[in-house]
Amino acid sequence: MAKNKKGPKKSISLTREVKKIFEANPDYTYNYKQISSLLGIRDLSARKLIVGILEDLTDQEMLIQISRGKYQMKGGSILYSGHLQFILRGGAFFISEELDEDIYVHPSRTAKAFNKDKVKVRIIKFKGKSEGEVVEILDRHKKEFIGTVEKSGANFFLKLDDKTMPVDFFIERKHLNGAKDGEKVKVKLLTWPSTVKSPYAAVIDVLGDPGELKVEMESILSEFGFSSKFRPAVQREADLINEPNYNIEAKKRKDLRGVLTFTIDPHDAKDFDDALSYRVLKNGNVEVGVHIADVSHYIQPNSELDKEAYLRGNSIYLVDRVVPMLPEKLSNKLCSLRPNEDKLTFSALFEIDNKCQILNQWFGKTVIHSDYRFTYEQAQEIIEGKTNEIQKEINHLDKIAKQKRQERLNEGALNIESQEVKFKLDEQGNPIDIILKTSKDAHKLIEEFMLLANKKVAAKIGKPEKNKKIVPFIYRIHDQPNPEKISDLKIFLEQFDYQIVKEKNKPISSSLNKVMQKAKLKGELHIIGPMVIRSMSKAIYSTENVGHYGLAFDYYSHFTSPIRRYADLLIHRILEDILNGKSYGNNSALEQQCKHISTTEKEAVEAERASTKYMQVVFLKDKVGETFSGKINGLTDWGFYVELNDNKCEGLVQINSLPNDHFYFDQELKKIIGHKTKESFSIGQEVHVVVKRTNLQKRQIDFILLE
Repeated sequence: MAKNKKGPKKSISLTREVKKIFEANPDYTYNYKQISSLLGIRDLSARKLIVGILEDLTDQEMLIQISRGKYQMKGGSILYSGHLQFILRGGAFFISEELDEDIYVHPSRTAKAFNKDKVKVRIIKFKGKSEGEVVEILDRHKKEFIGTVEKSGANFFLKLDDKTMPVDFFIERKHLNGAKDGEKVKVKLLTWPSTVKSPYAAVIDVLGDPGELKVEMESILSEFGFSSKFRPAVQREADLINEPNYNIEAKKRKDLRGVLTFTIDPHDAKDFDDALSYRVLKNGNVEVGVHIADVSHYIQPNSELDKEAYLRGNSIYLVDRVVPMLPEKLSNKLCSLRPNEDKLTFSALFEIDNKCQILNQWFGKTVIHSDYRFTYEQAQEIIEGKTNEIQKEINHLDKIAKQKRQERLNEGALNIESQEVKFKLDEQGNPIDIILKTSKDAHKLIEEFMLLANKKVAAKIGKPEKNKKIVPFIYRIHDQPNPEKISDLKIFLEQFDYQIVKEKNKPISSSLNKVMQKAKLKGELHIIGPMVIRSMSKAIYSTENVGHYGLAFDYYSHFTSPIRRYADLLIHRILEDILNGKSYGNNSALEQQCKHISTTEKEAVEAERASTKYMQVVFLKDKVGETFSGKINGLTDWGFYVELNDNKCEGLVQINSLPNDHFYFDQELKKIIGHKTKESFSIGQEVHVVVKRTNLQKRQIDFILLE
């Protein structure tokens, strides 16, 4: 630090005072603002002096910098609670809400913790850097694991599917439960004595032979904590639920069975949880109804069905199957809004004028009768001009949807279009082709009306009204992006000649939309879109509303999919109570539920990605030796990842396989560079690769760069 020539005595005096604060509280962390406040310093120049003193004391090894701008007395014993995220190269990162940055934990200091375990960590200084040391395991994230039995001499071990796991499990013969060498199994953790290298486990389920489609999909489900089977008590409870008497129910609800109603869903959908209705009112306006399956009618709080739905959190959509949140009798039959059947629903009705503006709204329990079941493809054909009995109504809804979408975009909503892949499967469930899915007007029509219902329900509950108390509620929130991430995104985009330009009186999302529109025209959206998404905060459930940045909504919730999301079921219950003048629950209980379903949602997404990755490996396993073109979409110390243009399969080109030079990854330049030739590889670069090998168990594809 540069010395303060004007006031050395003042500097010495301040240093003494700063030391006193840390010595008196060795377990506390402070930043310069907190130190300044404790010393009663408001002068800007003196505050800058504090910053320098903290840096000097760190250089002198009296203090250690815990995270950016936060300091602690060296040797202090303050412990932080958080979770470990293990990495493939060994070791882990400690993630805590108490720290601004993630802290690296060396493999030797993980103290027998596993991936995602909740732990207590001490911050230590190692080679001039802050690192973590696990001192206590507070809670195991998982107690059941998936892997393959391997015999070694007279002993049996479990080779885990999760490659971040730091050890293999030891299985005593008495705990094999009939499992044989080479079979894939599920085990439960028994114990891990301090004197042995491997934890002890017992086989609880034999899944079958590795590489078999059914076995691998079950493995993926188990790996992420899900099951395709329901507990007997849950199934029994579902079996006892009878079809309601709709005529009797219609007397307690708004009867809309005579109103034109239809569903639009994927061609292979079985759980129809939303429908639209349309009718012209006497004043010339139209009433559009968004009707959602009334799951809360059938599932009572704290029932076995409710407990199971909460535990699962959501349905899981693997490539070859759907693992529902609710048993089939409910998800595909009783609750599903099937055509030509009366159904119980929770509805939002909107009166809309000829300028597509909403004049009135109504929420409540209803009975409907779906007249038509359209696939997205069929609805799209109608929008594009194909004659149909309700062509006029669908086209009017399409017009309203397009205006609502434009209103969102004008307010600053992000217009993110992502390409999804869909596998075409044979009779055995093996992939024979990969199709790229695109979002068309029919998809956007449904999307806009679901967004509208979700938005209006959230505002109904959460928007303060005169003399009315705000009630606890579950919001779907999406915080504003971190400025540092936006700064990193700007640097990344500059490589591709894209600029983020903040326009006057417009949010940054407006500029991002222009970038993505340009990327779409240039055929680079599959590279640019994911990077924009990564720069954003993650959407989660919370009782604390901060709005939804990506949608540009002040209030937003999930109301429209209670068959497949537990959050929506909870929101139905809350809304019903509010409409009936009752109060619902308490904030702390709801917040715990929010954290849980946010976690299960994340696990479901990871399971779905794992299933997609597995199918990609299956698709390419017979194409070893074939050449493909693709684009680089990820860089690491160990190589770069390539996404193939034709089928979107992703594989790794290992850095040590690159020819004619020794290459390294330059983190700052975001490039892999050759030491001698200076040849470089960067994200978005077109390359030609050969499929080198595929590994079904590891869900890995390896490529070789074609020279």
